[in-house]
Amino acid sequence: MDGRARAAELFQEAYEAQMRGDLREAVRLYEQSIEAQPTAEAHTFLGWTWSFLGDLDRAIECCQHAIACDPTFGNPYNDIGAYLIERGALDEAIPWLQRAKLAPRYAAPEYPRFNLGRVYAAKEMLSAALREFEEAATVRPGYEPALRAIAAIRVRLN
Repeated sequence: MDGRARAAELFQEAYEAQMRGDLREAVRLYEQSIEAQPTAEAHTFLGWTWSFLGDLDRAIECCQHAIACDPTFGNPYNDIGAYLIERGALDEAIPWLQRAKLAPRYAAPEYPRFNLGRVYAAKEMLSAALREFEEAATVRPGYEPALRAIAAIRVRLN
């Protein structure tokens, strides 16, 4: 089995371990996947796992490695932004989320828009928040968190 195939197999095993809550096993398997063939996905998901374990510094570091592997992959930009929001570093989160919005390879484009909306709402920039939530609902029609946020912002604006 070549490195790419082995890495993909280990990534899948890591993801399954993560989903069943075996986070330490997920870390071990993601790290093995990266050793076999580094990918932006494996670094990003390793970071996500570290965030669940409460280590945001390590999570951000993993996302930076992911960006180095593939700067077109949107997830790690959004994840760094989300980790900074979690820390209360709202202004620091904004450029990461804006970069995530521009990433050409991103299966969940609603996330950075929604997260930017959260930042702007927390900063009382309600028109900007509404714009981001509406964009999230446009790129992912029916995205319930965005629809709820839109309704809440409209109540606050009236």
